[in-house]
Parts: sequence; structure tokens; C-alpha cells
Amino acid sequence: MKAQGTVIKYGDNIDTDVIIPARYLNTWLPEELAKHCMEDIDKDFASKIKPGDIMVGGANFGCGSSREHAPIAIKASGISCVIAKDFARIFYRNAINIGLPILECAEASADIENGDEVAVDFDTGVITNMTKNKTYQAVAFPQFMQDIINAGGLIEQIKQAK
Repeated sequence: MKAQGTVIKYGDNIDTDVIIPARYLNTWLPEELAKHCMEDIDKDFASKIKPGDIMVGGANFGCGSSREHAPIAIKASGISCVIAKDFARIFYRNAINIGLPILECAEASADIENGDEVAVDFDTGVITNMTKNKTYQAVAFPQFMQDIINAGGLIEQIKQAK
């Protein structure tokens, strides 16, 4: 599995209230959540994202509450992958459970800039910054996680197994 897109970059400690503000938690509709993703720190986020774009964050991405709304909003916005130095553990689990690929790579997180064109190979964990002609090595997903992501999330994988 691979992803390629233009980077939109944020800093450290991007919490779930920034990803999807609490005032929008009265819906589970992915397309509605996507309209409000990141709006409190980037009011133009929803209008500038193209399908396949890649989000890059710093340390502790997805900290805060345990709500699944946050990775759902990111995925529904068209983001194909999130790369960060590290993720809050509950966000990491929620992202995989809903089929949003995320990779931890401190070097990529620090070096990749807003607007760079980046490709990701989830089978190998190789992140290629085509703008800077550089590669970075993240830990590849184990096969069981690839299966969950490829199915579109844990619930979809279970449905397909029946």
C-alpha cells in the first residue's frame, strides 16, 4: 500500500480538540466532521486539502480525549496518511481502528516542510520527500495492521471476514 501527496504541516501537541472542536461532536457523519477538521488553527484546511494529501505533525500528535471523531475527521477530509514524531497512544489505536494510516518518524517529522511532495510505502515504512530528494525510515506496519487499514478499518475487516 502506498500514498503520495502534498504535505500540510502542524507542530507539537496537536490535540483532539484542535483536530475536531468539541462543538461538532454531536455528529458521527464523516463528511460533516471533515468540514470542520483543524478549523480552529487553520480555518482554510477543509477547502485546501486535496484527496491524498499528507499531514505531518510533531510530538504527541492526537493528545487529549479518546474520541474517534478526530481520526475520522482527518481521514474524511482526504488526508491519506499522518506522519508525526510520535502519537498519543489512544489516537494511534483509534486511527488504525478506523483505517487511517499513521507513521512515527522523528526525522521525517522534523525535516519535511509544508508544501513538500511526499510518498509513503506502508509495506516498507519508507517515506520519500520528492521535493528534497530525501528518504526517511519509519517502522513498517505489521501485516495484521496493514490488513485492518486495507479493509478500511477494524469493523470493515470483521465484516469482510464473515
